[in-house]
Amino acid sequence: MIEITEIEAAAERISSYVVRTPTVPSPGLSALLGAPVTAKLELLQRTGSFKARGAALKLLSLSEAERAAGVAAVSGGNHGISVAVMAAALEVKATVVMPRSAPARAVETAREAGASVQLTDDMSSAFALVTRLREEGLTLVHPFDDPVVIAGQGTVGLEFAEDAGDLTDVLVSVGGGGLIAGVAAALRARRPGVRIWGVETEGAQAMSEALAAGGPVPVALSSIVSTLSAPAVSQLTYDHVSALVHEVIVVPDREAVRGTLDLADHAKVWAEPAAGCLLPAARQVLERVGDGARLGLVVCGGNATTADVMAWSARFGLR
Repeated sequence: MIEITEIEAAAERISSYVVRTPTVPSPGLSALLGAPVTAKLELLQRTGSFKARGAALKLLSLSEAERAAGVAAVSGGNHGISVAVMAAALEVKATVVMPRSAPARAVETAREAGASVQLTDDMSSAFALVTRLREEGLTLVHPFDDPVVIAGQGTVGLEFAEDAGDLTDVLVSVGGGGLIAGVAAALRARRPGVRIWGVETEGAQAMSEALAAGGPVPVALSSIVSTLSAPAVSQLTYDHVSALVHEVIVVPDREAVRGTLDLADHAKVWAEPAAGCLLPAARQVLERVGDGARLGLVVCGGNATTADVMAWSARFGLR
């Protein structure tokens, strides 16, 4: 299990490479949901998502031989962008593997940063290819199955604990589980009374299926939300979530896209559906916990284009 001392050390080490993102009360979301809401605006992070934190920490931890050989990463979008950008900043050669379903902007951004980008038919084959690259001598920067990466993502929770007012419930999006594992480790240490809720989209339910099965299992992926689409969680992230997280809620893709529109209309932030899914889940949390709830939302990323959101809105009949 990741300790708070590891997260504190991570925060110090990456401080000059990442942004301490704003933690702000949201009058618009508070009015929309009918309860006080504080948002951690990680979509304003360097590279547009929290992923820069774990990528920076992992790259800073490399030996000289590992730096010389280069790194490989597999990603549905945001992790690849972050590894590419942070590797360029630290002068490390990076190869990023993405499924063809990854947002075109993510592929373009990773290439512009100088990474070699390889595309595969789906996320499962992307993980298989990056395994081969690792066998060829590249160091894997895993999106979630790495205690160093999780400690880096945990700095989100550390800042939230330090900067937010009184909270009862914090909601965190879940893909492979690296963000929620780190955030939960930090919040449990700093604010032990806060309930932590994970949120997934239907068709990207790796953590909720793992919890039902008693451990990580392969899952079929069909969600439009590629940034949450992990083919399985890891034992490491499963252990953290099963021990530290109150529950994982699953919401439909349509509601995640509606949440993206609501974040734009009511919070005045341009987020991606991986963050938009928090709003329908927040309504469920409020129904369950009743009066007196004070919500914290980790708005994890904003790397969806206007064209992406317009296309999804049209697909689901949203205005």
